Parts: sequence; C-alpha cells; structure tokens
Amino acid sequence: MLIVGAKGFAKEVLEIFYQLGQTDNIAFYDDVNKDIDDLLFNRFPVLKNEEEVKKFFIKDKRFTIGIGNPMLRYKLYKRFIKLGGKLISSISPFAVVGNFDVKISKGVNILSGVQISNSVKIGSGCLVYYNSVITHDCKIGKFVEISPSSVILGRVKIGEFSHIGANATILPDIRIGNNVIVGAGAVVTKDIPDNEIWLGNPARFFKVNKPLNLSE
Repeated sequence: MLIVGAKGFAKEVLEIFYQLGQTDNIAFYDDVNKDIDDLLFNRFPVLKNEEEVKKFFIKDKRFTIGIGNPMLRYKLYKRFIKLGGKLISSISPFAVVGNFDVKISKGVNILSGVQISNSVKIGSGCLVYYNSVITHDCKIGKFVEISPSSVILGRVKIGEFSHIGANATILPDIRIGNNVIVGAGAVVTKDIPDNEIWLGNPARFFKVNKPLNLSE
C-alpha cells in the first residue's frame, strides 16, 4: 500500500495503519523533498519517481493521500489513478463512527478521536483530523479538510474543496459553499457562499478566496 507524501500528514496516516496492524508492505512517495532518505523511519521505502510507482502498483494498487491541502489532494488523486492506482480510505480504530446511514466514500482519512454520528455522508478524498465531531444528518462534499477539534452540528452541508479550521464550530442547518475557508476558532452562524474566507466569532466575511481551477 502506498502513502503519497512522506512528511507531515503522511506520518499521521502511517499511524492509522499501525493502529490497524497493517504496516506490512507500506511504501511512501515523495518526488519533491530532496532531504528524504530512501527509507522512512529506517523501515518504509520511499519511492521517488513514477516508474517506481508503476512497478509497485503491479503488486499492490492501493494508495492513500498523506497530504492535507484539498486541492493538492485532488491533483494527486488524479495523478495516481492515471498511474493505475486504486484510492482507499484509512480510518483509525480510535474514531467513533455511527452504525446507521453513514456513507464514507473512497480516499477519506479519519484520525484518532473523531466522532461521526448517524446519517452522515462524507465525500471522497476528505480529511477529518483529530478529535473533530460531525453530528447527525451532515453532508460533507469531496476533498474537504476538517482540522482538529472542529465541531460540525446537525444538518450542516459543506461544499467541495473547503477547509474548516481548527476548533471551528459550524452551527446547525448552515450551508457552506465550495472552496470556502473557515478560520481557526471561528463560529459560523450564517450560510457562506462559494469562494469566500470567513474568520472570527461570530464568523464574518474576510475576503474572496482564489477560485478553483480543476483543469490544472
């Protein structure tokens, strides 16, 4: 199984697989950072180019994304699918996930301490960080990053490629658009349109976010 990335968040994804007892045959991929050794933690191979990835995928096509930024996650997803990979999710056994009407799509990373209630939908490629809470009837779009200790209350909808900052709270029935950034510690009491950045308590419009370009 391949973890795309070999720094930062990639090490946290590795911890999920350690918790699951699934560290055999794990490799990492990093073609950017020149200071990365050939073995991470003196144990896990680090692949450095696409030819090595193609050879790896002959034996095991599974990969997950060990990088947090939503747009970069999406670009890496497209790249490694083209190389023949199969995107998988990683869910910590120390997360609590509801047993009724929960749908977690492919490529979602869920870390320790997360609590997800019933009737929750999480789109592909999302990242749900430590100790976040997603309560009943919420819908999270594709490639959303939910930072540590965020609280998303009932019936909230979050659009694609959005980022919810650490310790942010989204009140019930709020609609958050695509490509939105909610700042750390913000309390969102109003709907947020696409392509905006909101900060503060209560959260207020700060500035326009750079529009997405999915064709890049």
